[in-house]
Amino acid sequence: MISPNTLQIAVSVRQIPVERPNELARTMAPHPLIHQELPYDPTYFVYNRRLATASLNNLSADEVYWRVRQSVILRHTGELPLEIRGPDAEILLNRVFTREIAKNRVGRCSYQFACYDHGGMITDGVLVRLAEDRFWFGQADGDLFSWLLANARGLDVEVFDPDVWVSQVQGPKSLEVLANAIDGAMPDPFKYFDMAEVIIADQPVVLTRSGFTNELGWEFYLLPNTDIDAVGARILEAGKPFDMTPTSADAFRTRRIEAGLLNAGSDFDETTTPFDAGLGHMVDFDKGDFCGREALQKSDQRCRTWGLRTEDGVARIGRSLQSNGADAGTVCSSAWSPYQQCGVAIVRLDDADLGPGSEFDVTCTDGKVHKAQTCTTPMYDEKREIPRGLKIDVPTNVA
Repeated sequence: MISPNTLQIAVSVRQIPVERPNELARTMAPHPLIHQELPYDPTYFVYNRRLATASLNNLSADEVYWRVRQSVILRHTGELPLEIRGPDAEILLNRVFTREIAKNRVGRCSYQFACYDHGGMITDGVLVRLAEDRFWFGQADGDLFSWLLANARGLDVEVFDPDVWVSQVQGPKSLEVLANAIDGAMPDPFKYFDMAEVIIADQPVVLTRSGFTNELGWEFYLLPNTDIDAVGARILEAGKPFDMTPTSADAFRTRRIEAGLLNAGSDFDETTTPFDAGLGHMVDFDKGDFCGREALQKSDQRCRTWGLRTEDGVARIGRSLQSNGADAGTVCSSAWSPYQQCGVAIVRLDDADLGPGSEFDVTCTDGKVHKAQTCTTPMYDEKREIPRGLKIDVPTNVA
């Protein structure tokens, strides 16, 4: 049996071909629960100067998909929580993010993203309000730390890495796993995007009702100076009745594409405005000044980003969309949907006048050209009732 205290870690690090390559980092820190993945021949890629799991040999991509839709999966992520703390923490966050921070009450989370002054997007993530003057921002890949520091001039605020790590438990059985894992009663209330502080294996753990699958689920934040191995072992044991095992990035790709959850660096970057990305409804011009506000007010505010369904193929990443023989847009992310029995993708169209229902030819990973049609996202569960626990959707496998 592998002991987490005596590991000699040898990992294969490679870039994921379907996502934008990450910049090489000086250091690459493994997740403190990496020993749970090592029996499954893992490969890793660099994400936020951390190692994120690219693949494991225990489940195929289709098997992971059905686990997250029908049961439960565990995923140790490369998200980087930053702490923003001090009397002016809310002021700083309002300068950097496009949404009003005061609406994010203590004990609640919110989805946020930041823009450069020219309106291009930096990164996104989940903002957790731990106290009136204390926040964690679990960011996707990107250098938000420097941007926060640059905009903190003249403010009474600290921005630092609290040495916190994030993992996710996702799927319709996820809350049953939580009930098995925690010491004592379930947090009440624990609604979608709530935060809770609980005890697991006699250790303090912060939870959020969030995730990157659009399924029922929760994330747990592993704190420094605690027995992280004990927490990880308890949660893994709590998932055994449901055959829960560690999973890799495959746990997210298809499901988050179907849900329209965007991936920083591939579905948007510094050349993309929130309006381009279909996130214009999260730009609050009434809240006062923020980075990029003036540029965004002058920008084209039409959406260019949509879902795509492809017949009998998976769209190739890049300039693969054509209409009447001419280039028509970019495939940002793609995968095969075992449930919908078609390729699914996030695409950004050149012509903002086009939208859902537009038909294209798309070059696919098999080297052939297939027919495809744009659609809205989420591709199903349009009201996002599944992650809120308002809809129990446990589909059967499609042969």
